[in-house]
Amino acid sequence: MNKILLVEDNEMNRDMLSRRLMRKGYHVIMAVDGQEGIDLARTEAPDLILMDMSLPVVDGWDATRRLKEAEETRHIPIIALTAHAMASDRERAMQAGCDDFDTKPVEWARLLEKMERFLGRGEA
Repeated sequence: MNKILLVEDNEMNRDMLSRRLMRKGYHVIMAVDGQEGIDLARTEAPDLILMDMSLPVVDGWDATRRLKEAEETRHIPIIALTAHAMASDRERAMQAGCDDFDTKPVEWARLLEKMERFLGRGEA
């Protein structure tokens, strides 16, 4: 069972995504801010991180940079989730170290396909 770290400060988004991920057979751990996301990535070693970019304490851009700079977490794929849908936002996420980018509101099938590509899982 793949472990997913969902870093999301919005309770409704966190609840909706976590329930859908669990129904697909993922083990989901959650963080509500960027610092908690960094800490959980280090202690829980998730297989993939879904990172909101607009977070309190440490934003998603900086949290991603820190995770990609650290030896123990740099290998973990990070998919940026953001309401910012401009091309420059995608570029900024990729420069921060994200492995992929998706917009909110989340299009479930598209996000799942991206996740499964990184996790080597077959069809959903």
